[in-house]
Amino acid sequence: MGAVGPRVSRRHPLGFGYRLAVVVLWPIMRTSVSWDIRGTDRLTDAPGGIIVAANHLSWFDPLVVAYTLWTADRPPRFLTKEPLFRVPVIGRIIRNAGQIPVYRETADAASAIRDALVALGRGECVAVYPEGTITREPNLWPMSAKTGAVRMALLSGAPLFPMAQWGPQAVMAPYSKRVRLLPRKTMHVWVGEPVDLSDLAERPLDADTMREAGDRLMEAITDLLAQMRHETPPAERFVYRREAP
Repeated sequence: MGAVGPRVSRRHPLGFGYRLAVVVLWPIMRTSVSWDIRGTDRLTDAPGGIIVAANHLSWFDPLVVAYTLWTADRPPRFLTKEPLFRVPVIGRIIRNAGQIPVYRETADAASAIRDALVALGRGECVAVYPEGTITREPNLWPMSAKTGAVRMALLSGAPLFPMAQWGPQAVMAPYSKRVRLLPRKTMHVWVGEPVDLSDLAERPLDADTMREAGDRLMEAITDLLAQMRHETPPAERFVYRREAP
């Protein structure tokens, strides 16, 4: 990218929980794994609020995403499942750190979008996993998208950046709690150009618009991941449907 003027720190006032997490986790993430980070200058150079949408491989990868965004001077506000906010100690830390609770399938479900729009209006970075959960695709390719990320982008006009990551699943396998740091793993994190949704901006936010926007987002993430993995993704995207209790 071309030369830009002096960088202005995007580190808005952060709660004690956020700063504590940085102090504790930064040296661990910096030294316990290797890094291949590309394209984050796009995030640093973007004016105003931004949305970063990443594929989800493991319970380890939120740390990978957070580290990457912090190094880009874009500390993230994650959309986080609400039950985590009720976990003793952890819940208090992430709430103090300004993370945004997602209330699934309740009357409060829209509040996450509302809170995210407020953060975007303040010029912050909102990080989201558009799949809504760790991928269930057998070979760990991205699944179909939920509507949250593209809805935020269309409502706010904020740029929607695709992020692909590969490597966290080697530290913690999908849905596993076992950590394997040795031998040292490499975290590959690439950020692409913003997804172009300009032609959808005047359309009603109905199911067809959300589907088309979501397909564009997941295609952008999948293309980055395919380059990273040097593999060809499936011709059709995996659709995960949660089983009824």
